[in-house]
Amino acid sequence: MRLTVVLAEWLDRPIQADLDVAVAADRLGYGEVWIGEMAKLDAPSAAATIVAQTEQIDPCLGPLAVTVRSPAQIALAVATVAATGRRTHVALGTSSGAVARWHGRTRHAAADRLLATTRDVRALLSGERVDGFRLRQPPDGATVTVAAFGPRAVEIAASADRMVLNMVTVQAAARLAPLHPNTAVWLAAAIDPTAQERHWLSLGYVGYLGAPGYGEMFSDAGFGKVVEFARTRPHPKEIAARLPPELLDAIALVGSESEVRTRIAQYAEAGITEIGLVVPPLDLPTGRRTLEALAPPP
Repeated sequence: MRLTVVLAEWLDRPIQADLDVAVAADRLGYGEVWIGEMAKLDAPSAAATIVAQTEQIDPCLGPLAVTVRSPAQIALAVATVAATGRRTHVALGTSSGAVARWHGRTRHAAADRLLATTRDVRALLSGERVDGFRLRQPPDGATVTVAAFGPRAVEIAASADRMVLNMVTVQAAARLAPLHPNTAVWLAAAIDPTAQERHWLSLGYVGYLGAPGYGEMFSDAGFGKVVEFARTRPHPKEIAARLPPELLDAIALVGSESEVRTRIAQYAEAGITEIGLVVPPLDLPTGRRTLEALAPPP
């Protein structure tokens, strides 16, 4: 099982807090850091900043929204970061309707765009010409990952180097992982969190409980009542107030180091080849403790 690090982009923390996690991950010997892009960071700029402050960790840009960025933009971003001499990867996804609106775009035919963008980005990174454009300096060793969950995205991910799932139960992982030989999953990770930290981590699932696909996954895991409530469209604070404490245990790596390692083994048995650790910020003791405890051996 390969363990990498995901920048969580906590909206209640400054950007420097995310950069600090990347620097610590590099110091501890993690091989790759995922730099998502939603409401806080510009992934390529953050990646360039991280490369300048670290020694060896590979950046993975994204998932970048194919509903926002064109294949040429994505390929240029990868090539620019890779020009620093650091192997650079990219992940692609369809993102959400909110992200598309922020950029004045639409999610119309998002799956078709994911298919076309995956094909075109792979070609561009290989030095091929697409629609008359080609990279003047194609990056060495770049890989393409597709963020998937629904059937169409999983099908599209088959042509990528890696498929990544965001916060899935072991049962869902066992169903999806066999569909790609290199399947990663992003999971919140916290060793010995306090009750307050557990609740804070749980809040990250509020927006997913009623979402198609995710809601069914949570229901299968035994949380059907809170899913039903979430689908009545209450205020997020009302959903947060009803979150069962056990929900975090079903979809994250939390507990003692021994318990977390047992959970990692369960995902490995389900066919997952990599876990992207979404750790708390380093100003919380559990953030640094988790990074250090799960770091690769020197």
